[in-house]
Amino acid sequence: MDGCLHAAAWLCLQAASPDAKLACTFAAAEAFESGWLRADATAAAPAPIGMPGRPERPRLVHPRELPRRGFGTPAGRAAFVHAIAHIEFNAIDLAWDAVYRFRGLPDAFYADWVGVARDEARHFALLRERLRQLGHDYGDFDAHNGLWEMAEKTAHDGLARMALVPRVLEARGLDVTPGMIVKLRSLGDEATVAILEVILREEVAHVAAGSRWFRWYCERAGVD
Repeated sequence: MDGCLHAAAWLCLQAASPDAKLACTFAAAEAFESGWLRADATAAAPAPIGMPGRPERPRLVHPRELPRRGFGTPAGRAAFVHAIAHIEFNAIDLAWDAVYRFRGLPDAFYADWVGVARDEARHFALLRERLRQLGHDYGDFDAHNGLWEMAEKTAHDGLARMALVPRVLEARGLDVTPGMIVKLRSLGDEATVAILEVILREEVAHVAAGSRWFRWYCERAGVD
């Protein structure tokens, strides 16, 4: 990292293994918060969007190919935790891509999305540890690429990104997570419930950040 926040975000995006992506994310967030990393208006323009660094597994398939599993079996519960972990892993990259791709914005924009990246990394780490407690690891189940496809579709437009990723995709998570918590609690899985409660509480702030910057983009563009 050379002191340029956008370059650091690129390094985090390109990190392929979960351990490398977490380490890069936590290091970059700490460097930004300490003032060592800063947004740089003179930095090279962002590269065209492509797939970020990914581990060899999980295998990415069409959502229709993913089996439907209930919570009632150990395998079903592990598959559920894996699905949430995959969302959080993608969310790390979505936050870093916003930092990398959208330039010349207020410092508060970058502070918000660096913070989101750090939160998502912590969520992923909690879920991965829970997966290991259940006898699995990230990559043991198939997953889909829908979240990153949304990043690709909105790479040209920060307003569209703020409208569709935090305010739609993450907001959907806020809608369904309370029901998941109730179901898991009825099965006695307080360990997973505790993680989901942390995620739910912190995702509220992420959606709020998306709404805040969506309104900022709208005001700048003169859009009601």
